[in-house]
Amino acid sequence: MYNSKKIGEILIAQGSLKPDALQKALADQYTQASPKRIGAILIEMLAITELALVQGLAEQFGVEFRETFDTETMDTQLSKEMPYAFATTHLVMPFERGEGVVLTALADPMNVAALDLVRSQVGLEPLPVLAPTQAIRDLITAVFDRRGDLDALVDDLDEEGQVPGDLEDAVEKIEDLLSRASSDDEGPIIQLVNTVFQQSVRERASDIHIEPMEDFVLVRFRVDGVLKEAVRAPKRFQNSIAVRVKIMANLNIAEKRIPQDGRIRFRIAGRDIDVRVATAPSVYGERITMRLLDRQAVLLDLTDLGFAPRNFDIMVHQLAQPHGIILVTGPTGSGKTTTLYACLNRINQPNRNILTVEDPVEYQLEGISQMQVNPKIDLTFASGLRSYLRHDPDVIMVGEIRDVETAEIAIQAALTGHLVFSTIHTNDSAGAFTRLIDMGVEPFLVSSSLSLSLAQRLLRRLCTVCKQPHVPSHAEIKQVDLKEDHLEQAGGIIFRPQGCKECNQTGYMGRTAIYEMLSVTDEIRELVMNRSDASTIKRAAVRAGMTTMREDGLLKVLSGHTSIEELLRVTHDSAV
Repeated sequence: MYNSKKIGEILIAQGSLKPDALQKALADQYTQASPKRIGAILIEMLAITELALVQGLAEQFGVEFRETFDTETMDTQLSKEMPYAFATTHLVMPFERGEGVVLTALADPMNVAALDLVRSQVGLEPLPVLAPTQAIRDLITAVFDRRGDLDALVDDLDEEGQVPGDLEDAVEKIEDLLSRASSDDEGPIIQLVNTVFQQSVRERASDIHIEPMEDFVLVRFRVDGVLKEAVRAPKRFQNSIAVRVKIMANLNIAEKRIPQDGRIRFRIAGRDIDVRVATAPSVYGERITMRLLDRQAVLLDLTDLGFAPRNFDIMVHQLAQPHGIILVTGPTGSGKTTTLYACLNRINQPNRNILTVEDPVEYQLEGISQMQVNPKIDLTFASGLRSYLRHDPDVIMVGEIRDVETAEIAIQAALTGHLVFSTIHTNDSAGAFTRLIDMGVEPFLVSSSLSLSLAQRLLRRLCTVCKQPHVPSHAEIKQVDLKEDHLEQAGGIIFRPQGCKECNQTGYMGRTAIYEMLSVTDEIRELVMNRSDASTIKRAAVRAGMTTMREDGLLKVLSGHTSIEELLRVTHDSAV
């Protein structure tokens, strides 16, 4: 039976709300151009909890309240009668049939449209049961068995685990599904998202971009470092696609105003795939970017990273040292984490205590303790590193040096007998020294602790099936400063891309890395102490025998691994 008391009076009577807080909320509501409900204002003021509000609303409307639901006894058949997209958007879920009624979990007792849909879909009178938002989300997940679906994300895999058809077939399938779907039919949307995951794995994509445009939703894959369009979906399915992905990533589907981060894990074609999900508001709606992490594809052997013989010997020598800092530099997506993991894997022995502080932990390494930072609880790189120093480490890896505090702790660790690995964002290997000094670290600390700076980039590897021999023109030779004697040693021939079915007509298949490895010599230390600029430090390193990234890339061009065009794309900056 409906209680004529106002919600504020009920909350005060329950002891959940103080009268002065109610008066302040009412005053705020009066001044708002588009007044919010008083309960929402009270929650924003932190005057009450959502749990208290829902209990108060249940008393006001005379309906049942539940804090949680017993998912073992629910009627899972109801998932076939309730549109998934509607349930997740409106936070409503029928879960138990009765005589002429169906118990229906609801977050908002005044959501008449939701109750009307339950009535029409199930054919029974909905009996509202109020519950907190998270409890309803958990119920929806359980009823639809979303978590159980993750291992079967792709239904169209054949017995060998291969995905049938090519990209055009997938696009046609998606368009056909969407053309037959109604706006409240979640089936095609689920299949659409599944097909996107399916196709991205088949295409070896590292990232999936779901981007709302003015008139459509654009889905793009990043393959071998380059974005390519996969499909355009009708604008009317934008919200349903976002809801599906956010449910899988255990994100708040109702929150579209602020960025969110989540994670999805599934198994496809015998491979375990981790997906890092990031959402963000944009002009035309919520965009979603997903990073795919294939544990089986990560290169954990130093010999697989493509080091030139001299660079490989330098790295092995540095890994044998008991202390010092090894920094890997480069932009996002240049393979820095893979290099660090391969280094740690090389020195991972039972007699060594190896600890890492990462954001996030991309791959779990056996025998190594890994910590993921969490700024919300003040667990930062600096605080995590400081804590780990009390755990008797031999080797420490810090995901990234972003500030002077983290830098100084890492340096002190190196100076007190620890081998430290980390990354930093600079254009080249010499820039690591000046970047640390610019952060506020004293030059003498940088020069005495940093033992190796490794800069790297990833470039696409030529498809071995269709690459074509090519005699470089004089302009090409001049453009990359290719030495005539080096070209003669390669027979006067290099290779360029053509495109075939195997590489999806791109001419490239997979990626390889180019490196610039700067070992710290006495001359380099003196230059750092004198606050010399990066160009001066780099010239000194080259005189000492350092191979630049451009030179390392030319070696890969001459060996047929990549093309001049790709090398120029990646090393367009003269600094590299």
